[in-house]
Amino acid sequence: MLGADATAQPSFLPMENPPTPAQADDNSVDFALMERIGAGDHAAFRHLVEIHQNAVIGIVAKMLGSPNDAQDIAQQVFLRVWRHAKRYRPDAKFTTYLFTITRNLVFNETRRRGRKKAVSSDEREENSNLRLADRAELQPDAELLQDELQRAVDAAIAALPETQRLAVVLRRYEQLSYDEIAGVLELSVSAVKSLLFRARTSLRESLRGYLAD
Repeated sequence: MLGADATAQPSFLPMENPPTPAQADDNSVDFALMERIGAGDHAAFRHLVEIHQNAVIGIVAKMLGSPNDAQDIAQQVFLRVWRHAKRYRPDAKFTTYLFTITRNLVFNETRRRGRKKAVSSDEREENSNLRLADRAELQPDAELLQDELQRAVDAAIAALPETQRLAVVLRRYEQLSYDEIAGVLELSVSAVKSLLFRARTSLRESLRGYLAD
């Protein structure tokens, strides 16, 4: 629940009849909901949250590396959607608007924390060698190897500069097009492709011990 006064702001209560995947993919549903939200419809807001909350929470968790903080930031994202709904104009896909708000809050949070946004190649190589040595020594089964690889991928993505990291998250996990990523990052498509190229080069370097296998 967001706040004690239910008349002042909406709550994040689950719906009795969650939307189907087909509904979630229909951009016209988002536009219709935003029109209702702009008129103060709390049920429409809960519907919109139900459709998009998993994507927002997932993006925030992958960007901040903290599932615990993801819920708080996601609530801030949707509160901004609620507060600015009257001024919303469907000039692009709703998810572009939503993920742009997510981007702003995530970038603000990472800067507030003063996090390091990159890891030196020497540190990455040392950590990679340690993981590989442990793996060879313990000879874990295939499932453990897959878990280890996923952790290594997550760590390598987390070590990217924040804009590269978000581009990778949007492309890899949300399967956004280059055009959509460009809209979220407010960059040209060619700049997005360049970001992703640099990110993939860094990821291959970080994961080269695993890729060699």
